[in-house]
Amino acid sequence: MRVAIAGAGAVGRSIAAELLENGHEVLLVDKNPTSISVERVPQAEWLLADACEITSLDEAALQRCNVVIAATGDDKVNLVVSLLAKTEYGVPRVVARVNNPKNEWLFNESWGVDVAVSTPRLMSALVEEAVSVGDLVRLLRFSQGDANLVELTLPEEAVLVGTRVGDVEWPTDTSLVTIIRGNRVLTPSKDDALEAGDELLFVAAPHREEQLEDLLSVQDGAASAKE
Repeated sequence: MRVAIAGAGAVGRSIAAELLENGHEVLLVDKNPTSISVERVPQAEWLLADACEITSLDEAALQRCNVVIAATGDDKVNLVVSLLAKTEYGVPRVVARVNNPKNEWLFNESWGVDVAVSTPRLMSALVEEAVSVGDLVRLLRFSQGDANLVELTLPEEAVLVGTRVGDVEWPTDTSLVTIIRGNRVLTPSKDDALEAGDELLFVAAPHREEQLEDLLSVQDGAASAKE
């Protein structure tokens, strides 16, 4: 997979290093000469250019990229890069960094953003996820498709403890994608029984989150499980 990253600062380089380690082809683009540090990520391609200009993106051959990541420290730049990547080059997947949480509402499909990542939002979500049992925690927002990645740790007293995944009438527009049980990551099957302490990860429409939380709560879980 070919990935272009706009912004070769600490964030961009860190993402590049991890993608390269996983066997992907990575291009780092930055207009600041001091950010071009080839020795820090020598396996990556480097391009000294302004990612907000069409000529630069032509040089980067953005049309050959499977993913573009707008990772600069400037939200305006990230929005422009995202819009150009999606509308001018038809990049299938555009991920954008949100620096100022007040700007998060702008990072949607209207600006070509498929996934918006807000570091403050993500950090607070991870704190909540670590200490919250029985409460739904929103980890990530997917702009395209109007869905969120949400997590809930199943309380010991939840009525659904011991219930098979296939016997639960999950709300529409929700999908259980992963069960984290101790050190194990499980792909859910209909025969897996839910256990107390399971971390359940769902992709869910925002308007279904409350319904999902109610289903997995201590009080209301029984009504939605099949006999």
